Amino acid sequence: MGALMGGTVGLAMGFIFGGYAIIKQGPGPNGVIRSLGQYMLGSAATFGFFMSIGSAIRTEGPPGSMQRWAEARAAVVLMEKERGERR
Repeated sequence: MGALMGGTVGLAMGFIFGGYAIIKQGPGPNGVIRSLGQYMLGSAATFGFFMSIGSAIRTEGPPGSMQRWAEARAAVVLMEKERGERR
C-alpha cells in the first residue's frame, strides 16, 4: 500500500517539478514528453520505494500485536449504579 501511495504522489510531484524544469530550462534533446516522463517515473520510483520501506517498518510486528494494541487503547466504559442498589 505504501508503494502505491508513494508512486501516486511521486507521479504528481514529478509532473509539477518536471514541468517547471522543462519550462525553465527547455526539454533538451529528448523532447518534452520524454523528458517529462523521465521526471515523473524517476520521482514515482524513488518516492514509492521509500514509502514502501516505511510501510513495511510501520506494520512489522508479531501476529496479533495490532489487535492487542487496539484493545489496550479502547475507551473505558463506566456503568452507573442503579439508585436502589447498595454495596
